[in-house]
Amino acid sequence: MRRNSIVLFMLIFSLVIIFSGCAKKTVFKEDPSVRGEDISAIERERAERERAERERAERERAVKLEEERRAKEKELREREEAARKEFEKSLVAKKTPGIEGVIYESPLLKDIHFDFDKYHIRPQDVEILKENAEILKKFSSLKIQIEGHCDERGTNEYNLALGERRANSAKNYLISLGISPDRISTISYGEERPLDPGHNEEAWAKNRSAHFVILSK
Repeated sequence: MRRNSIVLFMLIFSLVIIFSGCAKKTVFKEDPSVRGEDISAIERERAERERAERERAERERAVKLEEERRAKEKELREREEAARKEFEKSLVAKKTPGIEGVIYESPLLKDIHFDFDKYHIRPQDVEILKENAEILKKFSSLKIQIEGHCDERGTNEYNLALGERRANSAKNYLISLGISPDRISTISYGEERPLDPGHNEEAWAKNRSAHFVILSK
């Protein structure tokens, strides 16, 4: 009897152990709404960091562009000032009869020349006028006078008229290149002021010219 009681006890104890081991574990499921809120907060934080980074990069780029712009402006001003000083050094003051005050000449403003009895601009002189125009554009305060000259052949009256046409041809070409007509005046000296006093073709070729002087700088 005692033995049966012990067996029965052991059987019951074993069953208790078995059923205890097989008990279902409690599973806690995540609340989907809570998980969604966490993800949204992370995404918002990441988006905010990215936006702040973009704004910082844009500010840095704007600062760099402004620095580059100022550096270019400074370099341009320095180049213009250097060019102005170089041009000022090239000026030669002279007193010309018939013109009040002092006028200036510069080797940077080059003469052009004409064929005999002609006043049309020659192809080889086009580049010279373009270079003169660039000087006038660079130094916008300059006002010039174009002198028309002739060789000694022909009457004085004819050469004065021819010199005027030559000066006007040069003026009109400069105007076509964008120079204001208000900055250019003309005068004809005909054969009165030869560059070369010789009496040969070489001297005459030099004297058939349009000469540029500076009235105001």
